[in-house]
Amino acid sequence: MKLRMMVAPVAVAVLMLTGASPASAHTSRCDSKTVASSQTWVVSATTRLCALTLKSGGTITAPDGKDVVLVVNGVQTGGAIDSTGGTQTVLQPGSWRGDVELQLVAERTSVWNGLSFAMNQALYVDATGVVDSLSATKALSGRTTNTSASNVKITSTGENFGGVVVSGGTYTLSGASISLTGNGRSDFIGSGAAIAATDGAKVVVDGAKITSTGVARNGVWVSGGANLVMKNSTVATHDGTLPAGYQSTVHLAYMQQAPWMLGIVGNVRATNLMGDSSTASYINSRISSTGWGVLSTDTGSNNRLTAINSTLTLTGDDGYGSYAIGDAVEEFLGSTFDVPDYVAIVRGGTIHFGDSDATDVSALNQSLGLGLTTRELRQLRERSTVLDSDRFGIMFHGDGTITIDGETTMTTGEAAFLDKGQEVDLTVDGSEGATVTADNGVLFQLMEDDDPGPQMVDGKLVNTGVYTEPTTTAERVSTWDVAAVHDEDAVATFTDTVLDGDFWNASRAGKNLALTFDSTDVTGVISSSVSRHSQSTITSADYELMGVVTNTAQAAINNGVVVALTGDSVWTVTGTSYLTSLTVGADATVAGTDGHAVSMTVDGVATAIVPGASYAGAIVVTVV
Repeated sequence: MKLRMMVAPVAVAVLMLTGASPASAHTSRCDSKTVASSQTWVVSATTRLCALTLKSGGTITAPDGKDVVLVVNGVQTGGAIDSTGGTQTVLQPGSWRGDVELQLVAERTSVWNGLSFAMNQALYVDATGVVDSLSATKALSGRTTNTSASNVKITSTGENFGGVVVSGGTYTLSGASISLTGNGRSDFIGSGAAIAATDGAKVVVDGAKITSTGVARNGVWVSGGANLVMKNSTVATHDGTLPAGYQSTVHLAYMQQAPWMLGIVGNVRATNLMGDSSTASYINSRISSTGWGVLSTDTGSNNRLTAINSTLTLTGDDGYGSYAIGDAVEEFLGSTFDVPDYVAIVRGGTIHFGDSDATDVSALNQSLGLGLTTRELRQLRERSTVLDSDRFGIMFHGDGTITIDGETTMTTGEAAFLDKGQEVDLTVDGSEGATVTADNGVLFQLMEDDDPGPQMVDGKLVNTGVYTEPTTTAERVSTWDVAAVHDEDAVATFTDTVLDGDFWNASRAGKNLALTFDSTDVTGVISSSVSRHSQSTITSADYELMGVVTNTAQAAINNGVVVALTGDSVWTVTGTSYLTSLTVGADATVAGTDGHAVSMTVDGVATAIVPGASYAGAIVVTVV
């Protein structure tokens, strides 16, 4: 990452210096330096000064194959990304006094989506140990060896400067304190992350305190099959200011902000896990971000994300607790989520929320290689998971599998499960006390995907799409069986649970909602419906309206509702419900609210609800 400044188109004086100027070399042990406008200083060796001034139009750079890192009083500073969407870092004009050092390090680049990104960091470790040539150690204090570092302190007020990068091998960080201020460039390559692990590295972080403020300035980044275990640590990231002229995009080479179509904003994720067969585990830790997301998985496959006895918090107004993409497997045991928008967003992943009982934690200790000692395992007290969201619980933006068990409690302001037309496999097992509560009375909302998608602008996918509500009635798909359960349907099973709320299927084109209530009491409407947003068009200015709909119960078109009541389940009907299949177990009951009776018609024919019977067709259940 060359630190350089573009100069005016005039003659440039190039000064090849290793320290002070010749005139002052023998008169002072600590010299000052001014780089004037239209002047270039090529720093040919690490240089120490008492004061440095870089005038506007001047340039400080390094020989080919080298970068120069400015450190003032132990703090890396002065660097800025060269332009909006740029991949290089330059030294900005300014004046610095004190212990001023310009350290030369070897140039390092990382290629992502066709762009080559310049990378610098305080400490770089590979399979052989610390790589001195790639480590800007002037910005680091503490003890480092080839296998571990203790009480490391790193402070950066420059953009795009990383803390610790471990690329291969095994490394332990104990008591690290890392503070980063200024934008990163891409959290898909760990640019400017406090801790980055890649290339199959095994990294253990214990007792770390990480804070960062800036766009895409991750606290933790894991990729390339690495296995990171963080315990007894704190990670807090804070939104930065997007560069001038930035356009919201899902082009991965330029993306620095949450896509508004998810119903959120924010420009920093506390952590990001990606690549193939990568693993990140957080134990007895506190992780937070002001926006976008706390724990995230992104592009890749076969990744594992785990949090045990940890607290995951969104401190701003928007964001999710976790994101599960591809075939990522996520485990949250004994952990607390406190979020404004979503406990989790699922786009092809699998998530389990449960208790941190000793058996399950011990099993993860083995399967994930957590390396927890017998004493550490004993100190991890069994806790239940708490899922609190001001808005939604789980949003399905792709297919996904969710399991909620143990004594997990989920409390949401809006729909507990928001399915945007996706294949879903949901299991809620309340046999040990798990509960799901939605303050707005909607437990499951199946609807059409309201993501308008990006638009291609000058070869870049820009998030300028507009969602427009369909105004026509859905057309019947003659081959779609609304009474059957298909592989691509939304399927949910609730066992030994008490539920108070409604279940809606407002899908327009071939998606059934299949619900099994096993020894469960459910009170509410269960019905096919038509859904409506509060306004017919939604732009980025109205991002919080995404996924927010009201329902009108109506007969199914392509949106069947298949209900099975097994065990001693009781469905207490609170309003007219349209189903396409109903199975009532021998010990199950269908009753009306407040002691009222219910009536049922099947294909317009009055039909008694008999325990042990099954019905299919256009079913209408009404409170008498």
